[in-house]
Amino acid sequence: MSKSRKTAATRRQFLAVAGGVASSAFVSVRHASATPASMASAIRQVTGEAVVQPGKVQLDVPPLVENGNTVSLMVSVTSPMTTADYVKSIHIFNEKNPQPNVVAFHLGPRAGRAQVSTRIRLADTQTVVAIARMSDGSLWSAKADVIVTLAACVEDL
Repeated sequence: MSKSRKTAATRRQFLAVAGGVASSAFVSVRHASATPASMASAIRQVTGEAVVQPGKVQLDVPPLVENGNTVSLMVSVTSPMTTADYVKSIHIFNEKNPQPNVVAFHLGPRAGRAQVSTRIRLADTQTVVAIARMSDGSLWSAKADVIVTLAACVEDL
């Protein structure tokens, strides 16, 4: 038997064994292990012990999304955006994704308008929270519940 035939036979045997192992194994899929408590912790890391008040922030996100891989959202904050009174940052959090702190936008008085939009992934039906930090240090928030029919952020074990 030539060397090339031995290699081919060995390769076939390897592929047959590997295929058998792969077909006998199963892949477990589970959702990300984040919790509402992890979101609360992420919020505390950004806000510290400051009181976050509801109001001034409008969070526009669809209440029902078919696909969690791309969920559009827009956050606007009531602010004159002057040098004396402006939005310093807008933070987006969610409770069931692997990373509860989704994004932070940093603004200044020259932004003209306190409004941001983006697309995010959502692992499951959950609450999304937007928090705005104003130039005077006050914190304002809004939240929205989103129902996701096809989850994103799924991890393989």
